[in-house]
Amino acid sequence: MKLQLYVLRTAASRILVAALILMSILQMLDLLDVTPDILERGLGVAGVAYYAALRLPRLFEQVGPIAVLAGGLFAFSQLARESAVVAMRASGISGYRIVGMAIPAAVAVMLLDVLCSQVLAPRADPILADWWKNTTPVAERKVPPPRTFRAGTDLVMAASASADGHDMTGVTVFRRDTKGILIEKVEAARAHYKGGAWALEQPKTTRFTGDLAQISTGAMTTWPTALRPQDVQGLFGDDGVPTAASARRALQNGGSDRPESFYATHLQAAFASPFVSLVMLLLSAPVALANFRSGQGAVLLTAGLAAGLMFLVTNGMLTALGESGALSPILAVWAAPAIFGALAARTFLALEG
Repeated sequence: MKLQLYVLRTAASRILVAALILMSILQMLDLLDVTPDILERGLGVAGVAYYAALRLPRLFEQVGPIAVLAGGLFAFSQLARESAVVAMRASGISGYRIVGMAIPAAVAVMLLDVLCSQVLAPRADPILADWWKNTTPVAERKVPPPRTFRAGTDLVMAASASADGHDMTGVTVFRRDTKGILIEKVEAARAHYKGGAWALEQPKTTRFTGDLAQISTGAMTTWPTALRPQDVQGLFGDDGVPTAASARRALQNGGSDRPESFYATHLQAAFASPFVSLVMLLLSAPVALANFRSGQGAVLLTAGLAAGLMFLVTNGMLTALGESGALSPILAVWAAPAIFGALAARTFLALEG
């Protein structure tokens, strides 16, 4: 039990240090760009701290897998240099069990990655965007262009939306039949979500029947759509990465402004992304069995780092192909983790054997 805690503590501490260093670097680079604007708006140090805090979930999402790779390489190389691995194997502990002792550290990063990408970041991003917009000097504010998106079979154009996604202004809804032919256009100054439905205020409805166009007005009408406030937040937000929930809703006739393949790929990626940390740990594992006196350790350290970076590049390229529809979403998302995980396991098996 003490041995297992020693290996786990060694791996977890190295991963934590790597994550803190990487996040600090990214945070400093980000703050170098925005701090002058924050100070010019009179928000002071408190404004800088507020911005930095809201950016933390996205930063951890970016550095988590790389931190596992770097921390795993440092931890296993330390165990190998101190001959701890040799001693453990001499006492009957296999290399597989040694790596298994460090897996809880990678699992912790996986869980934090899911928490940040699916819960914390989607909540922090709208708050940050709304705060940034409201603190922009009036003279520098720019009117954002209208957003166009699909809501089921409807095509929608909206001028703006509130931060919570419950209100839209300047709404125009184009309704089509099953053949895609325009049958109705509804224009409203405001759309408000309340009680599980959208209400269009002062709608002007134009119905098209053959060559005829019939116009009618009213004080209020209900808009039958599967669109929800969280969909509006994603459509009007600056971040183009949907969560699993928003991607699933887009595929179920919620709001969408991208091809179906884009949302199908990100739905798969929401489940596959946490396993990237586990693959990174496997890529660093062969270093534990290296002989540093013969120079093998340096070779495996370099190879592990290169393999991890190549894995990230390959995974990104395949994901882009999946988003564009050139590749099946399942293949685009799961191919790189499966291939690099198998290569890492094969390398470890060869060294262990």
